[in-house]
Amino acid sequence: MNEQWKIVLGELDEKMGVQILEESIDRVVATMPVAGNRQSFGLLHGGASLAIGEAVGSWAAVIYASTLGKTAVGVDVSATHHKSAREGIITVTATPLQLGRTLTSHQVIIANESGERLCTLRISNLLLDRK
Repeated sequence: MNEQWKIVLGELDEKMGVQILEESIDRVVATMPVAGNRQSFGLLHGGASLAIGEAVGSWAAVIYASTLGKTAVGVDVSATHHKSAREGIITVTATPLQLGRTLTSHQVIIANESGERLCTLRISNLLLDRK
C-alpha cells in the first residue's frame, strides 16, 4: 500500500485563510473566514465558496488516489448556494460518494458556525497514474 498524501496549502488557499482540521480518505474538513472573502455587497463570495469547496473535494480525492499510487484531477464541479454569510468562520466538509479505480465523486458541504448549510458542492475527479 502507498503512503497517504498530506495536504499542502496553495497560494490561493493561504490568501483565503484556509485552515485544515481533518484529512483522511473518509473525510476532509477545513475552515475559512468570511472576512476577506466577501463580494461587494458584503456577503461571502460565491466564487470563494466554489474555490474552497473544489480544493477540499480535490484534496479528498488526491488522498484516496495516493493510496493507490495515483493522483487525481478535477473533471466536474457543481454547486448550489442555499444561504449566505456576512461574517464568521465557515466549515467545509468533503465526504466520498463513490471511490472507484478511475473516478471519484465527493459531496462537499459548506456550513456556518451555527451548522446551517450555506452551499452544497459535488465534485468528480479522474484518477491518473503519477508521472
